[in-house]
Amino acid sequence: MAPAERTVIENCAIATVDADDTEYATGHLVLAGDRIESVGAGPAPDGLTGVTRRIDAGGHLATPGLVNTHHHFYQWLTRGLATDHNLFDWLTALYPMWARIDEDMVSAGARGSLATMARGGVTTAMDHHYVYPRGTGDLSGAIVRAARDTGVRFTLARGSMDRGESDGGLPPDFAVESLEEALAATEATVAEHHDPSFGALTQVAVAPCSPFSVSTELMKQGAELARRLGVRLHTHGSETVEEEKFCHQLFGMGPTEYFESTGWLGEDVWMAHCVHMNDSDIAAFARTGTGVAHCPSSNARLAAGIARVPDLLKAGVPVGLGVDGTASNESGELHTELRNALLVNRLGPHREAALTTRQALRLGTYGGARVLGRATEIGSLEPGKLADLVLWRMDTLAHSSIADPVAALVLGAPAPVTASFVGGRQIVADGELLHVDEDAIARTTREQAQRLARS
Repeated sequence: MAPAERTVIENCAIATVDADDTEYATGHLVLAGDRIESVGAGPAPDGLTGVTRRIDAGGHLATPGLVNTHHHFYQWLTRGLATDHNLFDWLTALYPMWARIDEDMVSAGARGSLATMARGGVTTAMDHHYVYPRGTGDLSGAIVRAARDTGVRFTLARGSMDRGESDGGLPPDFAVESLEEALAATEATVAEHHDPSFGALTQVAVAPCSPFSVSTELMKQGAELARRLGVRLHTHGSETVEEEKFCHQLFGMGPTEYFESTGWLGEDVWMAHCVHMNDSDIAAFARTGTGVAHCPSSNARLAAGIARVPDLLKAGVPVGLGVDGTASNESGELHTELRNALLVNRLGPHREAALTTRQALRLGTYGGARVLGRATEIGSLEPGKLADLVLWRMDTLAHSSIADPVAALVLGAPAPVTASFVGGRQIVADGELLHVDEDAIARTTREQAQRLARS
């Protein structure tokens, strides 16, 4: 077998986000095939063979690629609507529109969402897609193809809803599946698209939408299905005070107790938001290893509240960052969530001690890898891990006077991405996407958004 081709990156600051938060003021990375071969201070070792490319990354910060742990791609087509609503009112306003999506719309929304994230340093994305109107095409396949074309690593959280308005849920009845349909379609999606191997580009999780749009039976059988198939579980949890009230009225218990009663706590589970959690809820997540996707911008957009991220981290709960759907976070960017996570949490009771810049970077990288169950593969720059990394330019007007490059990345303006790699394959160069046409995506998303609005 021929030796792997090597790429050498030198002269950059490096934040490895390893267990010791090792950093180098000036260092190197050697990529061999799809893996990181070495990382360290100073120039790369002499005598390397098979070097096909050398990158002088002076003025840059190298970090692990960003990992997005919660999103709804299709919402790219409904940005800027219901801008002054809380979650339940926002859902009620938008569900009738979302229920009219089809394969072309879903494909366009996925491509717009993925392109924006990839251009901004995301190397691992996920999509929690749960709206499957009948007869509208291969929606899951369209999303997976969009991720493959963009070049990012990807988890499809195959969602579902079976509690429509007539059963006390929020979605219109025509927007939900039956219990049997949801389970069968989810199993088929896992069979078609999930790759369990190290370095997989596509994985699938079982992801009933939320307690207020899903029956208890779907929650229970969904958890059983995921564990039988050996895949992860994802849903929304404890997002708003209205949701907590809903759970008490419908189930006679709070969201965390309900999740535990249905088999939805465990090391193979992660939940989006988790804003309204008391000490016993946090203890239950810590005891079971249940992960959290923290979505600070969306939480603020919908006035959901401030998640107790410092307390979750102190308890040992895995926490990553999420963009959330772009109907509640119109920027669609994950790197802005580094800053917003730090700032929003400092508005809480821990004030200036809530999060550091290094903790914010960890949330967006290694924390996300833990939440997605891929911490042995991605999330830090270490030999043997997959070569998923980003070179952020730090010598421009926006950042050059900030001596600490991690502080510049987290607290400063969005930093330009000079290069982004997924498994050693470059997907962004000088802020431009290499494998998809950004202008064509912009045109298509505009056309499909207008078509959805007219439908």
